[in-house]
Amino acid sequence: MAGSRMEEEMETKGKSWKDYVILAKMGIVNSNLITVFAGVFLASFYTDFPLIHNLHILFLTLIGAGLVMAGGCTLNNYIDRDIDPVMERTKDRPTVTGKLKPSNVLSAGLFEAALGIMILGAVEPAAAVISIAGLITYVLIYTMWLKRVSTLNTVAGSIAGAVPPLIGWAAVDPGLHIYAWLLFSIMFIWQPPHFLALAMKRCEEYRAAGVPMLPVVAGFAMTKRQIVLYVATLLPISLFLYEFGVVYTVAATVLGAGWLILGAAGFKMKDDVKWARFMFVYSLNYMTILFIVMVVVHI
Repeated sequence: MAGSRMEEEMETKGKSWKDYVILAKMGIVNSNLITVFAGVFLASFYTDFPLIHNLHILFLTLIGAGLVMAGGCTLNNYIDRDIDPVMERTKDRPTVTGKLKPSNVLSAGLFEAALGIMILGAVEPAAAVISIAGLITYVLIYTMWLKRVSTLNTVAGSIAGAVPPLIGWAAVDPGLHIYAWLLFSIMFIWQPPHFLALAMKRCEEYRAAGVPMLPVVAGFAMTKRQIVLYVATLLPISLFLYEFGVVYTVAATVLGAGWLILGAAGFKMKDDVKWARFMFVYSLNYMTILFIVMVVVHI
């Protein structure tokens, strides 16, 4: 009897641990850590910082940034408890099903974010300050405010999402070279077409939840034009990093042109949701490949 109860308690704890990981949105965290790593690596290259002899800087920056992002995502789940039950993709989150108490989720989010900020502060105060700015933008400005009242929520979310490479760069070079700001710009312009494509896929869910995403408020035609405009803007911005070399320049051109061609094809496709799905998947591959190429050409 006692053994059975102990097994049940262990199983409950195991599920609880996994539930917190779900709330941290590790897929988003891991993809953003790629850009944090790129920021650290490129900053060390252009400042002649011996990263290979200071790997603790890299690891602590990745851990700190990851915790801040995980904390932000957890707090996002805590705040969106009223919206998530309505949406298909979020209705099974632990904050919706009741697997975790809201107070525990709030505490976890605040703890993760605070711990991450302290770790970044130990590495370089500028990196911690930048992470705080990103966290405030994501949790307060995006999640608590604009997401519920305006289509500008995408812009606020893009600012927060563009912060990771700045955190990485600042950990090595708090002066933030122009390249750091170009990485930020690439991430900032990349995110609206990425998230607007997702919003098109989930348009009816956002409508039911009362979230004023652009496809809900202005329709698919306007959203498609906005997406293509952002992608067209992203291509030349990515080429400002032409000093990264021929390989990078060619890769950025091909990736950007391919995305732009796919975007333009959307004006002729009859199935808007199918097109949005293609654009969403392409956006993920674009960001991952581009930042990996940035690192590889500097090895």
